[in-house]
Amino acid sequence: MITFHYSLLTTHSSVDIDSILKPYQRFGVHLGLERIQRLLNNLDNPQNRVPIVHVAGTNGKGSVCAYLSAVLKEAGYRVGRYTSPHLVDWTERICLNEQPIAVETLQQILLQVQQAIPPDGETPTQFEIITAAAWLYFAQAQVDIAIIEVGLGGRLDATNICDRPLVTVITSISREHWQQLGPTVADIAREKAGILKPNCPAVIGQLPLEAEAVVRSRIEELDCPAIFPSPSRQIEPGWAEFQIQNSKFKIQNFTISDSRLPTPDSLQYPLPLLGDIQLMNSALAIAALQILQQQGWKITAEAISTGMGKARWLGRLQWTTWQGRKLLIDGAHNPAAAQALRQYVDTLEQPVCWVMGMLSTKDHVDIFRALLRPKDELHLVPVPDHSTADPETLAKLARECPQLAACHAYSNLFTALEAATRSSNLIVLCGSLYLVGYFLRASKS
Repeated sequence: MITFHYSLLTTHSSVDIDSILKPYQRFGVHLGLERIQRLLNNLDNPQNRVPIVHVAGTNGKGSVCAYLSAVLKEAGYRVGRYTSPHLVDWTERICLNEQPIAVETLQQILLQVQQAIPPDGETPTQFEIITAAAWLYFAQAQVDIAIIEVGLGGRLDATNICDRPLVTVITSISREHWQQLGPTVADIAREKAGILKPNCPAVIGQLPLEAEAVVRSRIEELDCPAIFPSPSRQIEPGWAEFQIQNSKFKIQNFTISDSRLPTPDSLQYPLPLLGDIQLMNSALAIAALQILQQQGWKITAEAISTGMGKARWLGRLQWTTWQGRKLLIDGAHNPAAAQALRQYVDTLEQPVCWVMGMLSTKDHVDIFRALLRPKDELHLVPVPDHSTADPETLAKLARECPQLAACHAYSNLFTALEAATRSSNLIVLCGSLYLVGYFLRASKS
């Protein structure tokens, strides 16, 4: 059991979390495992004392983590959850039984992590620091299990230092972060498949053919028992059914008589997260839970159903209000996520007033193609405090979409929202999780 050096840390309890982490921001995204391994070794390797479910994917990671965490808590376990990025503040990233870590506790753990940074060699990145803090907190809290979301890619991500996860999940793969992961979907799949470990069970979502070929090849190489579940089906609004039948599963490295197989059954459960994509995300979570059942974890059907109904995931197809107007907010920060948002919006059968900001590194044209339709309005804004795309430049691209009712650029989000409230269309704020987080922080203050 790890103990904190309170004599060293309590005098620093007023230190702001941002002030601790900001110096490491300058190191940016720098994939690799050497720095995090050295840092965790100096902390007595807390990750080796935390059983985990490891979740990678382009989209859907957060939702799957939310389902798993909620169900396992409902089953009576002490559950850690580590996700990124945060929307409102750093404490969101590290949760225990669905509750964010206390600010004071995070301050103390970050300072202990700081003290463990090797004086020689490369300085860890900001993501590596907060990841080490998560492992340290979960070990100190003696969690029964932790749900760990990959930050970027998989193979060289700082979360990928656990040799034997209980289950690995790959939710989806599409072309994002290609600057770091490689130009093709196959390259990206190779990086995400890097979380697979020899003989460790895997649950795999619906992938493009070229990505699936890469993942299947890696599964064979590592002899991973792997399940490719079909999406659940909606049985009524807000309810879904997961059908477990051997004939419906694409099963690799399992035989029909293998006792590790999930017992054929069906499960009806509430589905609180919006959008058709949640039929797949929830099925992935339930398939992972069934593997845990086969490993001896006591998770009843009732715990699954009740826990699924309690899952929450901030800033993804979330309804809120602003100045008396109903507002839908969603990250929709890549083309696949934008398609999922558009699919949900289409069910509402209303023209849309989009309020959007995007990072400079995103596929702007493809996101516009996924979202924009004739008679829609578009209000473009910068993403504060990040490498934002210029709203005027985005407006030039968007005006190539025929029959937009309006397209304007603004210098800040709230001027754009003021203009949007004068529209009779459905208002949707999207394009960047950082923009959604900025809105939520401002609304909270």
